[in-house]
Formats: sequence, C-alpha cells, structure tokens
Amino acid sequence: MQTIGVIGGSGFYDMTGLTEVQEVAVETPFGAPSDKYLVGRLGDRRLVFLARHGKGHRFSPTEINYRANVWGMKHLGAEWLISVSAVGSLREHIQPGHLVVVDQTIDRTYLRKHTFFGDSAVAHVSMAEPICSHLAAHLYDAAKKVGATVHRGGTYICIEGPQFSSRAESHLYRSWNADIIGMTNMPEARLAREACLCYATLALSTDYDCWHQAEAPVTVEMVVAVMKKNVAAAQAAVRELAANVPLERGCACKDALKGALLSDEKVMTPETKQRLALLLG
Repeated sequence: MQTIGVIGGSGFYDMTGLTEVQEVAVETPFGAPSDKYLVGRLGDRRLVFLARHGKGHRFSPTEINYRANVWGMKHLGAEWLISVSAVGSLREHIQPGHLVVVDQTIDRTYLRKHTFFGDSAVAHVSMAEPICSHLAAHLYDAAKKVGATVHRGGTYICIEGPQFSSRAESHLYRSWNADIIGMTNMPEARLAREACLCYATLALSTDYDCWHQAEAPVTVEMVVAVMKKNVAAAQAAVRELAANVPLERGCACKDALKGALLSDEKVMTPETKQRLALLLG
C-alpha cells in the first residue's frame, strides 16, 4: 500500500482523522528522530506522521535532527512527503491565514547537517527543482477543494533562527524575490531528494515578518493567534490529498540518486555502506 508521510510544524502536532494508529519508535544511523512516528490509515491510504519539533515543541529549528526524521520516513515506507510549516509573508498579497504551496527555496541555514553522504561516499543530487511539481499540484488542488485561500508557487527562504529577522534582513529577502520566510524547509527538502522521496511544502502564513510598516513586527503571540485557523485548513487539505493522490509516482524523484553517486564502492568504508544501505538499496 502506498504510504504518505507528513511532517507537521509549529502547531501541527498530530493528524486528525487518522485511524488504526500505532506509535512507532525508529532507530536510525543518524541518531534519534524528533519523536515517535504515528502510523495509521487516513481513508484508504497509509499515513505516517511526525511532529517536527517533538511533543510539547521541544526542539528549536536548529536542534531538529532532519536526517533522522527523513530517514525514518523512508524506513517506514513513505514515498510522498508533505512538509507543513508556519511562515512569515514577504508579499502583500500573501496575507496571514493564507496557505502557500511553494516551488522554490533559498537556503540560509549554516548549523545543520545537509546531506546523508560523506565519509567516503560522495553524491551530488540535482536541486534545480527542489519541490516535486506532481505532489505540489495535488496539494494545491486539495487545499482549494477544502476552501482554503492558497497560493500556487513561491520561493521559501529558510533562515537559521530561532530569532526572527531584522527589518533590514526582511527587506533584503524581499529584494531577492523571496515570497515567504521560515526556519524548517531546509535541509528537509535536500534530504528528501537524496532519499528519493516526492517532497512538497504546505506553508501556513501567520504574519508579515517585520518588513510591512503598517503591521506590527512578528511575535510568538501573533503567530499562535493565526496558527489554529491555519492548522485546521492544513489538516483538511492533507485529508483531501490522501483521498486523491495517485497510486503510482510519475515523476523523476524516485530516481534522484541515479548517476549522483561519484564514489567507487571499493573506497566506501563498511560503516558508510551500512549507514547508506536504505538509500542505496
């Protein structure tokens, strides 16, 4: 049975409508994931859910073990991976309460592990199109069907955090044509590509960051106030997606590692081979 993975961000700590639920603890070669995975059924589909920040929101964006989280999804059979995250809007037309299905990313993080590879195994996957356009299209359609105000396409700039941007930074990112700003889409998208998963982001706009002179600078209280409405819409969109996503993947994501590994198998250490066995088959 095809498996959909969902990684929930701030405020999105469980998946309503999930039945036959089991909590599954996964040990990975990259350390511990954020929490136990919730594995169950959503309609006719198998779904695996993980709270990105852990129960009770224990981990900051920098502290999240992205490699373990994505590896665990792969291990549990996920092929589609939906990332849900709260973001700030850098555009007037993306108002608080709106959803965005992004198609591009800018990575400004610098303290995180960005690859599964290294230690005698070198791989270079393409990130020209960091989001699976097939999954993004289905996600956008699902959000529209449930009545959400959703924007198709946009660039997500991911900053290290955990502090919000300065006003100068916010204006700089706008000049780069970024549309929304968050702290968790990277290196998640990179790792999903290396794991040959179809990856798409449903971003939940909660504020205008601090560039908008007519609006107050973003605060946690502001984010929480908008978040409840956003999360309800996001969960409805995921349920709709689960009912309509194709049974077979028709994109190139499943072959992302084809030709990407440059290292000769003879030079790879036994430990590296074991650590990468799930990815390399």
